[in-house]
Amino acid sequence: MTQQTEQGTVWLTQEAFDKLQAELEELKGPVRQEIVSKISAAREEGDLSENGGYHAAREEQGKNEGRIRQLESMLQRAEVGETPADDGIVEPGMKVTYKFVGDSDDEAETFLLGAREMEDAESGLKVYSPQSPLGQAINGAAKGDTVSYEAPNGKTLEVTILDAVPFTG
Repeated sequence: MTQQTEQGTVWLTQEAFDKLQAELEELKGPVRQEIVSKISAAREEGDLSENGGYHAAREEQGKNEGRIRQLESMLQRAEVGETPADDGIVEPGMKVTYKFVGDSDDEAETFLLGAREMEDAESGLKVYSPQSPLGQAINGAAKGDTVSYEAPNGKTLEVTILDAVPFTG
């Protein structure tokens, strides 16, 4: 799930946008109807104060409605990306390879700068949000640049951008 501190643009590939749109339609249609049916069935059982099925269905309904609101907000702010220019400049939609200053090149890590919903467990490619501390620090940096940022634990970290290429899916 994406927890964004800013309500800025969310960069998504067309595939990720379509996947999130399909999830939204599923949650607003069949899933919502199934939950309403569970609540109705539980109500018919009588006393709601001790009805575990009713309370579980209401909790499920709350989670579903929260996810619907999150998806609607994200899709409204989505920028369905054309692939960024292959110019070595870090921006959302780029696959970035970096290393911490002092580490060897074989300790480099690669990730996609974009929406967390683009994370693909099969490929193993991590996704960092442009709003994350690392994302904010490297956004706009070029291949070969060294930038510093403050980690959530308060430490200042320095990273060197080894490569930045457009994400192709």
